[in-house]
Amino acid sequence: MAALATFRIPLWRSAVPHWKLFGSAVKSHTQQPCRSHRLSPSDDEIYVKTTVTRLEKDSPEIMFIDSYSSRGFIINGDRVVGPCAVIPRAILQWNVGSHKDINLESLSLFHLLFPRIEILVVGTGEKVERLDPNILKFMRQKGIAVEVQDTPNACATFNFLISERRITAAALIPPRHVPNA
Repeated sequence: MAALATFRIPLWRSAVPHWKLFGSAVKSHTQQPCRSHRLSPSDDEIYVKTTVTRLEKDSPEIMFIDSYSSRGFIINGDRVVGPCAVIPRAILQWNVGSHKDINLESLSLFHLLFPRIEILVVGTGEKVERLDPNILKFMRQKGIAVEVQDTPNACATFNFLISERRITAAALIPPRHVPNA
């Protein structure tokens, strides 16, 4: 019978997610997979540019929030279902489910706009919810003031700021319950 020889090879963990083996790197299984390539417009027909249709009615420069409900908003007479981002001359669906989903990525649209908005009004639903202080600090560094309110007050504040011709945007989550008037 052949004897099996066992070798003890010293391994140690380095600062990067690799195991060191006699100076060579052996990848560990905890490393995140990386993509081999990125799609460009010529690579795939799935890659589509995003477009925004401007809403122009009687007053093309001003967007007013007419009303809100538990399902969404009516802005300049147009019904918007679910959370929305109101930016100068456009309304976009905002992909958040609740105030817990508001993060730097979900607010990145607002600091990329030109001309730069002065104030972002965030409506967090039926009551005021605290946002991560790092988000507020980041927006402040970008030169954007952030006003966090419950959605009914955020709608009123947005309308007031727009009527004063301030460059304002709103990020609004519909309240779950709306009291009957």
